[in-house]
Amino acid sequence: MMTLIWYLIGIITSSIGLFFIIINLNLLVSGAGFSDFIKFILTNGECLLFWIGIGVLILTYERG
Repeated sequence: MMTLIWYLIGIITSSIGLFFIIINLNLLVSGAGFSDFIKFILTNGECLLFWIGIGVLILTYERG
């Protein structure tokens, strides 16, 4: 049961993080460079949720 809960937490957090990454693609249109976009993704808290969710999913698959 706990595996299912951790799996759902991983899916939800990675989905939220990916949503914010896609929303922030507008920075490229406004004139920011690709390196600025990558730096923004790696330092923005909401975008870090994607990497946290992926980490939770990897740990869930290993322990599953």
